[in-house]
Amino acid sequence: METEFNESNILDKNTDTINTKNCLYCNTIFTEKLWCKECINSLEKLAENGDKEAMYSLAIFYNNGEEIERNLEKAFYWYQKAVENGNEKALFNLANSYYNGEGTEKNLEKAFHWYQKAVENGVKEAMLNLAICYENGKGTEKNLEKAFYWYQKAVENSGEEAMFNLAICYENGEGTEKNLDKAFYWYQKAAENGNKYAMFNLANSYYNGEGAEKNLEKAFHWYQKAAEKGDKVVMFNLDSSYHSGEGMGKNLEKAFYWYQKAAEKNYIKAMLYLSICYENGKGTEKDLEKAFYWYQKAAENGEEQAMFNLANSYYNGKGAEKNLEKAFYWYQKAVENGVKEAMFNLAICYKNGKGTEKNLEKAFHWYQKAARKGDKAAMFNLANSYYKGEGIGTNSEKAFYWYQKSAEKNYIKAMLYLAICYKNGKKTEENLEKAFYWYQKLAENGNKNAMNNLAICYEDGEGTEKNLEKAFYWYQKAAENYDKDSLLINLANSYYNGEGTEKNLDKAFYWYQKAAENGNEGAMNNLAICYENGVGTEKNLEKAFYWYQKAAENGNEDAINNLGVCYYNGEGAEKNLEKAFHWYQKAAENGNEDAMNNLGVCYENGEGTEKNLEKAFCWYQKAAEHGNKYAMNNLAICYENGVGTEKNLEKAFAWDQKLAENGDKDAMNNLGVCYENGVGTEKNLEKAFYWYQKSAENGDKDATNNLGVCYENGKRTVKNLEKVFYWCQKLAENGNKDAMNNLAICYEDGEGTEKNLEKAFYWYQKAAENGNEGAMFNSAICYENGEGTEKNLEKAFYWYQKAVENGNKDAMNNLAICYENGVGTEKNLEKAFIGIKKQQKMVIKMQ
Repeated sequence: METEFNESNILDKNTDTINTKNCLYCNTIFTEKLWCKECINSLEKLAENGDKEAMYSLAIFYNNGEEIERNLEKAFYWYQKAVENGNEKALFNLANSYYNGEGTEKNLEKAFHWYQKAVENGVKEAMLNLAICYENGKGTEKNLEKAFYWYQKAVENSGEEAMFNLAICYENGEGTEKNLDKAFYWYQKAAENGNKYAMFNLANSYYNGEGAEKNLEKAFHWYQKAAEKGDKVVMFNLDSSYHSGEGMGKNLEKAFYWYQKAAEKNYIKAMLYLSICYENGKGTEKDLEKAFYWYQKAAENGEEQAMFNLANSYYNGKGAEKNLEKAFYWYQKAVENGVKEAMFNLAICYKNGKGTEKNLEKAFHWYQKAARKGDKAAMFNLANSYYKGEGIGTNSEKAFYWYQKSAEKNYIKAMLYLAICYKNGKKTEENLEKAFYWYQKLAENGNKNAMNNLAICYEDGEGTEKNLEKAFYWYQKAAENYDKDSLLINLANSYYNGEGTEKNLDKAFYWYQKAAENGNEGAMNNLAICYENGVGTEKNLEKAFYWYQKAAENGNEDAINNLGVCYYNGEGAEKNLEKAFHWYQKAAENGNEDAMNNLGVCYENGEGTEKNLEKAFCWYQKAAEHGNKYAMNNLAICYENGVGTEKNLEKAFAWDQKLAENGDKDAMNNLGVCYENGVGTEKNLEKAFYWYQKSAENGDKDATNNLGVCYENGKRTVKNLEKVFYWCQKLAENGNKDAMNNLAICYEDGEGTEKNLEKAFYWYQKAAENGNEGAMFNSAICYENGEGTEKNLEKAFYWYQKAVENGNKDAMNNLAICYENGVGTEKNLEKAFIGIKKQQKMVIKMQ
């Protein structure tokens, strides 16, 4: 530990040896004090006449600025003169001047030289400073053995500072063997002599039982002594002791007091704990505004946990206005500083678009990072991401793995899901014992769904022995935890969505029906949806219409719109565009975004009302502003074609962009087209490529094709045959016949992949069977030459013929040759001649 020199290192007291000559003016001895304004002149005259003690004394007066103006340059000058004239005490002060750069340029080599000289001349106070130079390699090479040697020599003369540094040498084994007993001894000596740092280390020694028996009372005593000397770190340790009650009775008020003292001295960790006290009302009254203030102060000073807590404050609006952008910013900062808990919150922000743009890939990334750090909620959400394919491809095995990891950490949702998996053999083998185990754990922790499922296990003897008494007990517990009205609709929703139980549409329908019959308007609408789509019951449009009507009459906004849809399409009732318009209008005025869009369609087409393009545009705009993606598309079309408003390609582009940024793959492709052709925006081939790529990654076939063209031609990107191959493969596997043919060409020519004639033939054949005339021609060539398959002239002839029938002009010549030479068919010169004439006509036409 480096010790900086201070005024106590400077010899400025012992001046008894100065010549006892009196002031030339006041006739008073000026060795210890300047009695008149002329004393300094007398002293200077004496020094100028070669008196080395006067030189030294004069330097001291200039150095300290007592009774004369401080002048470090003059102090340095006279220290130097005193040394040159043989004053040993001045050696030490001259070294200090060089060390601190006082009155001269800082020069550590010269400082070391003069400390060394001072020690050699018996100035014991210089031993400490010489040790410090050796310890830190200042002005000389670092040498811990010599540092230890001089600390040891210095303790007799330099007091508590040397004692403290010697203790550190023993504690850390620096320059000597590690010896905690001796370290303790010297910490104690230094502490008793008033060194606050030694007090702190002595307290640590007692606290940890290092060099002495563990003694929390003595540890607390010395922490308190150090804190009283104003050390902010010690204040923090002291308040932590009060908080935990170690070494003294637990006292939250005193803990708060010392946290506050340390925080006010800008000790960052104390700011965090002070915030926590204010947030939770520990040791003081609860005050969220003050908690926020100290979280902010600590976070801005780099305290990582405070960054996380500050983000939570912004996210939840605790102690400050809710601000999701700032919450996101501080979650991000916390993550960058290693707070693993913040990773999960950052993922949630990306998942739901809170404080930043929605980005499922980034959400997945941070769920994964947090899960690997042991966050059980992140493990569950990571499992969901794998299961639903959000931000990553679907992977049932990995989903189950992370559900299991989360459940093992007692995360309720994961435990429930895992129980269902084991019960139904979903993503794993059926294991009723394990299902029972997890239901039991959940039920004992108060989960109402698990209580019901545990009761079923006991009733049916699944995973345990049949026990009707226990079944009844858990059914009763479940009932006590349910509100009757919410039970039915929640139970139905659970069955419908497969949440908390296996998805069971029949049971969902049953409970929706029960809730609907009890007057729940939400259940009425859901029951109608079941009848409309044949979910859990037979499809029955009349009953769907009936329940939509009931729900609409009870004020359900979704049902009001759905009733309009029934009238519009004539489903369950006679088609009646006027009534459709009526219900759309009612729902739209109540804020239903789907109805707003539907109302726009009615006005645009004059369905159920007079055609009014301005009103159509108005309702599309309202729906789009409420986030309806169909309306956004319709609004873009209006701007593009000047429907109900002035033509405005820039605004059309803006709505396509909004749709694309909300994940619509068709809009992403359209946005790519806009950028490629400069429609509504400046032409930007890089952005065109970006949006084609985004759309293709989301499965849009047109965009996949556009992207393949980009890579093939090196347009908007570097020509990249590997990516051409990749996107051809994606399209081909999704049934695109043209891509199948292109994929075959890649395999045949070894472009973007290794050459493989068998795979080339396979994809030519797939493309041909799907109607690609070019692939028919290429398949025929493969059969004719035995490339990638066995040579088969009959099949070659067959595919030449199919290619010709589908308009492939290249195949005409080959088919004629087959007829001419009897290749794969009987020789027929007339047909050969006809084929050649057709080919000639094609050539003439092309010319």
